[in-house]
Amino acid sequence: MHATLPHRLAFDISGLQKAIAAEHSVDSLQLRLGQTQWDALAQYLQPFDLASNQLLMEQGSKDRSIYLLESGILSVHFEDGKNRVRLAMVGPGSVVGEGAFFSHQPRTATVQASSECKLWSLSPMRYAELAHRHPTEALALVQALGGVLARRFANKLKRPAIT
Repeated sequence: MHATLPHRLAFDISGLQKAIAAEHSVDSLQLRLGQTQWDALAQYLQPFDLASNQLLMEQGSKDRSIYLLESGILSVHFEDGKNRVRLAMVGPGSVVGEGAFFSHQPRTATVQASSECKLWSLSPMRYAELAHRHPTEALALVQALGGVLARRFANKLKRPAIT
């Protein structure tokens, strides 16, 4: 007799799938998965909403989760000793949190909702579970995140919008 792993509750991520498929900006998360792969990924994502002006992350915080944006607009700011500089506006089909996810360093920017937002979070622990149980999907996700990171670094601004 074989032991079976408990099945995780999967949320309906069809709105996120549509947002990612529709977005073609430099900031887009170019994650192309089949439906079975999306279903596997859905088991590890946690949905949540942000109200307009609500903070998602603060510069300097140690959280390493990534956040995939289904709807709404996020404002990314860098705070120095003198003022707050807006680095970017991030829309549906993109992601924030990729910098800390990869670097294991504190957040390099503050991210705030500019409108009501629907997001999906993935913690490093849940990503590790995904990688263990669904390595193909985990690899596709990390490659898409790396693509966003590389494109943000290639941006010609003085300071890239890496979170």
